[in-house]
Amino acid sequence: MNKIVKFFVSLKLTVVLLAFAIVLVFIGTIAQADEGLYGAQAHYFKQWLVVGAHFFGHKIPVLLPGGYLLGTLLLVNLVCTHIYRFELSKKKLGIQLAHAGVIVLLVGQLSTDLLSRELQMHFNEGETRNYSDSATEYELIFQSGNEVTAIPNKLLKAGGTLQIASLPFTIHVKESWHNSDINFRAPMLQNAPPLTTNGIAVNYDFKKIEDVKSMDQRNVPSSVLEFLTPAGSLGIWAVSDWAGDPTLVEAMRSGYAQMGAGMAQSIVAKLVAPQFVVVDGRKFTFTMRPARVMHPFTLTLLKASHTTYPGTDIPKDFRSRVRIDNPQAHEQREVEISMNHPLRYGGYTYYQYQMDAGQAAQMAGRKASSVLQVVRNPGWLTPYVGCGMVGAGLLIQFLYHLAGFVSKRK
Repeated sequence: MNKIVKFFVSLKLTVVLLAFAIVLVFIGTIAQADEGLYGAQAHYFKQWLVVGAHFFGHKIPVLLPGGYLLGTLLLVNLVCTHIYRFELSKKKLGIQLAHAGVIVLLVGQLSTDLLSRELQMHFNEGETRNYSDSATEYELIFQSGNEVTAIPNKLLKAGGTLQIASLPFTIHVKESWHNSDINFRAPMLQNAPPLTTNGIAVNYDFKKIEDVKSMDQRNVPSSVLEFLTPAGSLGIWAVSDWAGDPTLVEAMRSGYAQMGAGMAQSIVAKLVAPQFVVVDGRKFTFTMRPARVMHPFTLTLLKASHTTYPGTDIPKDFRSRVRIDNPQAHEQREVEISMNHPLRYGGYTYYQYQMDAGQAAQMAGRKASSVLQVVRNPGWLTPYVGCGMVGAGLLIQFLYHLAGFVSKRK
């Protein structure tokens, strides 16, 4: 037992763990060029062990402790040292407070990683939203009347089969792509048979492409599914976030606008046409879309303001005026969200993220719209508390030694 205690309270363990942390941060940062930010986070920092790494475009065989393992061992090392060497005295008060602050920081970072969630809210002026969309997670939904069944996209593995209790058919996943591209099957370009003979794939081709690495881009998943019942197959269908995400649909419309507004509308209408199957008299409409988080309140975008510095195109201010309606709390009020003034409400923080408004939107004939970054982080206060404790501990320790030094000089 003494050997175990000495191992976990050892300063040598601390130094080794910090050295590995420096190496991991360095390699993980370099790897972002090949794997992208989110890919590097998942590969190096949200793992217990790192097997293999990308380094300046090359895959190198390496085995390193991941971020979870380093963080856990550092936390255990610090807690054991804090307990084993704890001494409640004036001489050690500052050191103990600083150590406790570092523990709060580590625990807060762990809670942030496990519990926080980043979402987005898209709406035009006059629209109301009671949900937020995930920027990285997607879901396949089936709607029958008021009943909605949502299946996380990560469960759609090629070759897999899903049996959902609320659905009277089995889902067979024939293809599933993490990122995909889309092309309209114009008559002069239809060189290959359609992906399926049902739904949107009759008019659009979907194909697998490499995952994006840039922070300004995102992956658009697509899948090819077959629905099976004891009586037989309900057909093969293509589902894609290209059809379920209003932002991407609007981007498609803008892309075909050069062919004329009427033609663009006709092409996009084929993409958003409802897909459905009928089983035992029940109609099931389905699509793929960003995963949603529902809120017990609504936000209505009243005004989106985008101003620039006079005589330039340099943004000066982005500002969204929204109305909060919360029937449960009997609350209705208007607030403004701007770049440096977020809204904290209902456990979420709403930041001004993107905007399409002002003269540019008016000239293009687009409705003024706004995108809010929605963050849920139960541990958002821990960095402030932890840093405050560390700062107070160091200050107390410094003042204690300074007072002792001055008294000796006298």
